[in-house]
Amino acid sequence: MFSSLDPVVLARVQFAANITFHILFPTISISLGWVLLFFKLRFNKTGDERWMAAYRFWVKIFALTFALGVVSGITMSFQFGTNWPGYMETVGNVAGPLLAYEVLTAFFLEATLLGIMLFGMRRVSNRTHTIATLLVAGGTTLSAFWILALNSWMQTPAGFEIIDGRVHVTSWLAVIFNPSFPYRFVHMLLASGLTVAFLLAGISAYRWLRGDRAPEVLSSLRTGVTIAAVLIPLQIVAGDLHGLNTLHHQPAKIAAMEGIWKTEKGAPAVLFGVPNASTQSNDFEIAIPKLASLYLTHHMDGEIKGIDAFGDKHPPVAPLFFAFRIMVGVGLLMLAASWAAAWQLRRGGQPAPWMARVLIAMTFSGWVALVAGWYVTEIGRQPYLVYGVLTTAQAASKVPAAMIASTLAMYLALYLALIAAYVSVVFHLARKAGTDPKVDSPRTAPPQAVLPGEPRSAE
Repeated sequence: MFSSLDPVVLARVQFAANITFHILFPTISISLGWVLLFFKLRFNKTGDERWMAAYRFWVKIFALTFALGVVSGITMSFQFGTNWPGYMETVGNVAGPLLAYEVLTAFFLEATLLGIMLFGMRRVSNRTHTIATLLVAGGTTLSAFWILALNSWMQTPAGFEIIDGRVHVTSWLAVIFNPSFPYRFVHMLLASGLTVAFLLAGISAYRWLRGDRAPEVLSSLRTGVTIAAVLIPLQIVAGDLHGLNTLHHQPAKIAAMEGIWKTEKGAPAVLFGVPNASTQSNDFEIAIPKLASLYLTHHMDGEIKGIDAFGDKHPPVAPLFFAFRIMVGVGLLMLAASWAAAWQLRRGGQPAPWMARVLIAMTFSGWVALVAGWYVTEIGRQPYLVYGVLTTAQAASKVPAAMIASTLAMYLALYLALIAAYVSVVFHLARKAGTDPKVDSPRTAPPQAVLPGEPRSAE
């Protein structure tokens, strides 16, 4: 029954399923590590137990997230060999070292010191525990640095030459700091911050709405809302700059995102439509004249290349068109929700029931925007695996379609179960924290505020 299916398409779907599941968890751990450091530093400075209670609750979620990220990352790395052997054969001289740098400089750091964060509060000094938290947070960001350097190089390759069909590095600085890397790195870090901000606010609002009035609940909620309110305008600016960079280096991706089929000056911004590949147009189109040219070229009559300018070397239009609008739509919801929550907290001092429900509904909104944006990035590179260097078809393996389809089905079933389990455990921890006051009772204090009956750790 699978003989008629294209094995390359199935391999792409399988890898997409893996990367979609995997990216959910590093996105949280990257920024949650820094939030944990903030909680710890606030506790060290003030001696206020609410910050340590917040740390103890969220470090559990960090550990759970980190574990799932590691497991899914290992599965994904295997697929470089099973599904895409041509990738490592052609560009292994770039991809291999960058992936190794990530493991050697970042992963080992995170995995080793996470144990101190979780179990060392009563076994090491407060200063050592704070340093461990700092290094874990730094390790997550360093990990993102190397992975995004590789991904950005695949989008805008630089610093290499091709000898006998294989890529050889001529400049590692050019490879790492390729033309799209700064924009992609900043955009991803901000996306991670927003994902964690709404996770903080949503879970804290859930605890609050259930009647949990522990001091750390409101502090965590305020922290999440403040981070979201500050970061979302920055993300809008970063997204605009990233779009201009993409227009310069990958104009076909922009044409598909915007639904622009014909090269034209004064291109309209298509707010809604249904891309129709057969007619090379958008059905049911609602557009604002010349707006796309204005924000892409900063000129009302700027020329934007359409899909017709790229022959058959362009990505599929419909997935990019809809994914881009989902990303932008969720971003606008984030802007409205975070600013409304910040205003309401400033006026009322605590979340109103309606505001708490809004934040709960937005708990995992960062995941939605993130996955949509990631699809824009990855599908927009097609038909290339490494833009202008290696096509997806050239890198694909000869694994039969039936084999790929069967493993794809197993992956999807497992990933859906794991995501459901993750979300349920997060909310279970929130309910447990609200009903058992001993779960998150602080046991560690800074030197200037040692709790009665606790031994003072030597600094």
